[in-house]
Amino acid sequence: MLEEIIIPRTITVHLGRPNTAAENLTVDFVYYLKNVASSEIYPTWPYEALRANIWAQMSLVLNRVYTEWYRGRGYPFDITNSTAYDQAFVKGRNIYDSVAAVVDEVIGQFLQKPYFREPYYAEYCDGKIAQCPGMKQWGTLDLANRGFDSTRIIRYYYGETMQFRETDNVQYITPSYPGYALRRGSQGQNVFIIQELLNGIAVNYPNIPLIYPPDGIFGEVTERAVRTFQQQFNLSVDGIVGQTTWNQISRIYVAVRKLAELGSLGRPQGYFTGLWTGRVLRRGDVGIEVQQLQYFLSVIAQTYTNIPPVDIDSRFGAGLERSVRAFQREFGLAQDGLVGQVTWNTIYETYIALTQ
Repeated sequence: MLEEIIIPRTITVHLGRPNTAAENLTVDFVYYLKNVASSEIYPTWPYEALRANIWAQMSLVLNRVYTEWYRGRGYPFDITNSTAYDQAFVKGRNIYDSVAAVVDEVIGQFLQKPYFREPYYAEYCDGKIAQCPGMKQWGTLDLANRGFDSTRIIRYYYGETMQFRETDNVQYITPSYPGYALRRGSQGQNVFIIQELLNGIAVNYPNIPLIYPPDGIFGEVTERAVRTFQQQFNLSVDGIVGQTTWNQISRIYVAVRKLAELGSLGRPQGYFTGLWTGRVLRRGDVGIEVQQLQYFLSVIAQTYTNIPPVDIDSRFGAGLERSVRAFQREFGLAQDGLVGQVTWNTIYETYIALTQ
């Protein structure tokens, strides 16, 4: 999984289903998108329908690149041309002028959910022969003819909170693996990334030890988490993050967070920076945000004895609710046991004040 959203200079397309023997064709990325759009939609459709479809196509392929969906599995390509898995691409096909003009206009633009880091996996289908929970291509034609602009069309299918982003970060695709193994004693951003991803995976695999605070230092707890992960997923158990373990950690994180699905749980922006994720936390919730809340409160409880200490287990249970209510009472907040933006920010600011 990449650390930044890029517009690839080139992209390698597998001309078939992932596991079938077929040609791998490397093409200019802008040409790829023009080919996909010319293969998927009609050039006579209204501008607003074309634009909505091309936004979705752009976002879907950028999600494939960002998540290293195929490269992380050892395939020598970035996407397929099978509509059962990805989107249509026809080698050598003609490109429609009306479609090409819209691609040139929106190149670099993509969809993203609020507080998430990955380009949105904008699943779509034709809506006539094939059905899906995402955007319906023929439906976009109907909506455009009814006066919907492209923004309204996108939000009609993907939700009112969908964000429209743009980047000019054009570069060749390079693997996320740093090129060297991480092990006990390693330090830096790559160690922090592994800690982030393992903590996310531990929500679904609670036998993996949580690494708190994630600090970019490969110590004893990180090594134990790596070893447990390796044992869980049948890898060589050596506590070292080489390329195979790195790719598997990334792949499992993408899977458990559903980053390449319509209902993505998201890779939170600003992991462990105290940035509120836009999600009100309450009893019954499970996830990365709950982990962080538990850690912040566990530190605060060491100083504020009226606040009960909490375990860090990713689950918002009765004990965490009691601690939240006690914190709210201590700091003059509404004692509802819910962690919205005000309560979250106050907890984080208190944590920072105690740890600086």
